Amino acid sequence: MLALAGPAEAAPEAPSCALRLAEVARYTPQLPREEPAECAVDDLMRLDQVIMPDRSVVTFNPPPTVRCVMAEAVAHWLRTDVAPLAAGLGAPLNAVSALDAYDCRPRNRVVGAKISEHGKGNALDVGSVKLRNGGVFNLTDPLVDKPFREAMRVSACARFTTVLGPGSDGYHNDHIHLDLAERSRGYRICQWDVRDPAPDVPLPRGKPAELIALQAKSR
Repeated sequence: MLALAGPAEAAPEAPSCALRLAEVARYTPQLPREEPAECAVDDLMRLDQVIMPDRSVVTFNPPPTVRCVMAEAVAHWLRTDVAPLAAGLGAPLNAVSALDAYDCRPRNRVVGAKISEHGKGNALDVGSVKLRNGGVFNLTDPLVDKPFREAMRVSACARFTTVLGPGSDGYHNDHIHLDLAERSRGYRICQWDVRDPAPDVPLPRGKPAELIALQAKSR
């Protein structure tokens, strides 16, 4: 005789973003932003530190305020991708400069433009990484190790739906913009030129001493 099946057990609820974030970062929840209406966000977090797999921490200067899902994406990017790449420069990763995060403004601060992903708490601008030995490496500096910058570009473009840097639009020549904009058909934008150092331009040759003397006599 077949046994009757009992009631199906409810699937366990997936942990919330805040709980997931707590496993990899230290953060401070921010009050919901309701005004202006176009920039309303209810899950803003101030991302204070990212906890590395070895339990060391990477800080931000200054700590950025972003949506929880953006904070989670940034934390995993630093833990999994950036930290190993930075270690190749000579020392473990210590800090990241965060130049802009949540900011209710139009794109590129152009009056009349659409609201930036910054206005949704969905974007972060990164300038440089700092190592524990004090070394600072700007991500857009052509003098910084090119393989490092190329690997950073690949990793960022794999994790974020928008990556803008030098060569994108003229507004991102001194920093890298990262965001999680949602577009139809999963369309992504990756525009970051990893540039070579400018070639040395030879200085004009000086005048021969004989010519200088001859010109002096003719005056």
